[in-house]
Amino acid sequence: MDVDVESKMNLSHREVRVLLLHEFRLGHKATEAASNICGTMGQGLVSTRTAQRWFNHFKNGDLELDDLPRSGRPMEVDVDFLKQLIEEDPRLTLRCLAEQLGCSHTTVEKHLNELGKTWKYGVWIPHELSAHQLQQRVDACMDLITSHRNYQWLSNLITGDEKWVLYVNYTRRRQWLSAGQTGVATPKADLHPKKLMLSVWWGIKGVIHWEVLPNGYTITADLYCQQLDRVAEKLKGKQDRVYFLHDNARPHVAKSTSEKLLKLGWITIPHPPYSPDLAPTDYHLFRSLSNDLRDKKFDDESDVKTELVKFFDEKSQDFYERGIMSLPERWQQVVDSNGKYIFEN
Repeated sequence: MDVDVESKMNLSHREVRVLLLHEFRLGHKATEAASNICGTMGQGLVSTRTAQRWFNHFKNGDLELDDLPRSGRPMEVDVDFLKQLIEEDPRLTLRCLAEQLGCSHTTVEKHLNELGKTWKYGVWIPHELSAHQLQQRVDACMDLITSHRNYQWLSNLITGDEKWVLYVNYTRRRQWLSAGQTGVATPKADLHPKKLMLSVWWGIKGVIHWEVLPNGYTITADLYCQQLDRVAEKLKGKQDRVYFLHDNARPHVAKSTSEKLLKLGWITIPHPPYSPDLAPTDYHLFRSLSNDLRDKKFDDESDVKTELVKFFDEKSQDFYERGIMSLPERWQQVVDSNGKYIFEN
């Protein structure tokens, strides 16, 4: 008799499990078993996850196909299997886990809480690092750790970078609301917001030089070299030796920039690609500045500059020193983690 695969046959749970056990004994995988059964007996009769759960029982020698008598919701959960599932895919929902474990989602949630697990978003990372890029990070950090007898040279480190500063800095925040309430509305950011390019250079004693580019200007190698001359002028008579750290943006690694740094006599510190977590301006100074600018609105360039002056002046020397002197610990973290990104708390 032909079977209409578009309709499901009315099989009991035990009959479905018999079919799964048959597929298991034939040496088929759980995914293949679910496909075979649904193709023969009707689409949607058994899910891949259910097949995987029963195949796991069979692999452990448990061939019992009948439900054990119980009252109320099942509270016993194979915790080892639960651990295995979330280790293989930590993005599985409570519903998916409950289906595979054969219990309620509240039971799963209880056991996950006991394991110290919480449901939250994974972190964003700046870039999907290749094996070669991971090794570059390790090699650069190892070189920085071993190239000096101590870290006193960091007191002569100058570092810097660029950042867009928006005139309007809206931040959408969570609110405690009752049913039906819409809360305080947050306007969407414009597709092309009004903004200025900030360039800043600093060391353990504070900001050495900063400037805001006029509207329409972008950083080029020629402009960057002019900026470095202005930084060097500010350092005259204050610091003889300069260790210089900047990232690998094109203007920073251009031939003319390399020649300028050589002429200035500055010692350039190696910086691996895609590594803002190893750049104090990114992980320390600009992170603090972004928090300061949150929800602020500026009418013109003068307002922006006033806020920047206030921000830089209010920071203590200890703030700047912490940003620079945390580098050795970060280098060691990268080496210990085989090049992985450092996640901020």
